[in-house]
Amino acid sequence: MTRLRTARYPVRPQSSNPTVSVVIPCFNYARFLPQSVGSALDQEGVEVNVIIVDDASPDESGDVARRLAAADERIAVFVNEVNRGAVATFNRGLAEAHGEFVVRLDADDLLTPGSLARAIAVMQAFPDVGLVYGHPLHFDNEDLPPARTSATGWLIWKGQDWLASRCQQGSNVITSPEVVMRRSVVDVVGGQRDLAHTHDMEMWLRISAHADVAYVLGADQAWHRDHAGSLSMKAADPLVILGEIRDAFDVLFEGESESIADAQRLHKSARRAVAEDALVYAQRRLDKGLVDERVHGLREFAVECSPDVRSSPLWTRQQRQIEHPSGGSVQRLRGLPRRLLRRRDDVARRRRWHCTGVYERLELGREGR
Repeated sequence: MTRLRTARYPVRPQSSNPTVSVVIPCFNYARFLPQSVGSALDQEGVEVNVIIVDDASPDESGDVARRLAAADERIAVFVNEVNRGAVATFNRGLAEAHGEFVVRLDADDLLTPGSLARAIAVMQAFPDVGLVYGHPLHFDNEDLPPARTSATGWLIWKGQDWLASRCQQGSNVITSPEVVMRRSVVDVVGGQRDLAHTHDMEMWLRISAHADVAYVLGADQAWHRDHAGSLSMKAADPLVILGEIRDAFDVLFEGESESIADAQRLHKSARRAVAEDALVYAQRRLDKGLVDERVHGLREFAVECSPDVRSSPLWTRQQRQIEHPSGGSVQRLRGLPRRLLRRRDDVARRRRWHCTGVYERLELGREGR
């Protein structure tokens, strides 16, 4: 398990009322839009303007957005004449954003009370920080889970250290609505790239190539709604999301290789990590006594990502299991210890992420003053 070099700092007060542009791309979310917009406009300690971009929704999203704008001059509305997709819709709103800080908030998600002031205080204290995130609360009904609203500290990483660790892990650690970006950094890196499910992830990685990254400890920064129509739920298939994560790293390194130290090695590391994750998914099925097309598809994907994954101990073990199957019930019994170990590791990783925003252990430096 690698360790990520980190500095921890105490919370410092916000120094002024900053301006924040909250861009809300919307498609078919008329029923959620008022609550999402309200969560942005109700933020204290910041001057918020909201930019709604409706992506030619077939429901009443456009009408709802215009009614909201008529009632509050802080809201601007733009409507795509034809459906352009999530990335182009956000980028259109980004082009209209003029705040010192920028937030991308999906129309079905919400900001927790005080989240913008908490995140922006970090960037006011540390001008090299270009992206701040925190813990998101997931929910799947109309009842919002209670949110923690008092930060207990800040974690700050050198951007390229955080990026290198993401490459070593081959994973995303940010949901999306909990992020606040510094506008001057966004002006340098540009908007989102055309990726179906990992356009957010790739942008966070790109920002970290140019600026430091921070995490708000002890508070919940956003509510993320899980429902059947959300993009995150549509990417639940491991082959879909792993393919998109691989593509996010590929797009990142195609465009930022000159900005990233040791870019070739990190790109290879990221692809190897994604390949190993595919093998882990395959192993879960093998340990249940399943040798099917899904197993073979995951292993083929792993080799495509990183051909040298075939030299790994996990690949060798799987090859033996595939060539010499021992029957479903026997294999399930043999796989039980591995399943239990994986469950233990998954719980530990999840706990670290819940507390620190990353899956790996931290190498804490001296607390700042």
